Amino acid sequence: MFNSFFSRRLFLKASLACTLLLAEIDPAWAKLPATENLPDGKISLYNTHSKERLTVTYRDSEGNYDLNALHSLNWILRCHYTQEVADMDIRAIEHLSLVDKELGGGHEFHIISGYRSPAYNGLLRQEGHRVARHSLHMKGKAIDVSIPGVGLDKLRRVALNLKYGGVGFYPGAGFVHLDSGDFRTW
Repeated sequence: MFNSFFSRRLFLKASLACTLLLAEIDPAWAKLPATENLPDGKISLYNTHSKERLTVTYRDSEGNYDLNALHSLNWILRCHYTQEVADMDIRAIEHLSLVDKELGGGHEFHIISGYRSPAYNGLLRQEGHRVARHSLHMKGKAIDVSIPGVGLDKLRRVALNLKYGGVGFYPGAGFVHLDSGDFRTW
């Protein structure tokens, strides 16, 4: 029924993407590289504000995403100031996973900031923090991280070599910014 180019998985993803497009919903995974190129979908996070830990498998070996795991990721990456939860862009999660793979795997990311509510972003700007007015954090597309035992320079270098998304370096604040936007660096 399907030729080798049009696999069942590709057909199902394309069907879902078309459905979401017609419903005017942007499927975050629509721009993902082929899942065959991605490491296993397991990630460990520690939220430095809430002191919560999560180790979860969010994608299986077939490339299927686990909605319960994604909800758990959204929760731990919520705005710590307002407790608002947003749907994180799966590309931002995959960015972390790719960095972890390049570092040898099995690391726990310490989350400094995941989703940032507009109220919290505005407060940070008002207090003189140099945060973008239209930060990707407010769209669930950015995560600020560190990894215990891995220097920020090394974390940054690995992320830059991937050329996957945005990479910001904040050694004074103790984190590296990773996002799912176009590749750029600062």
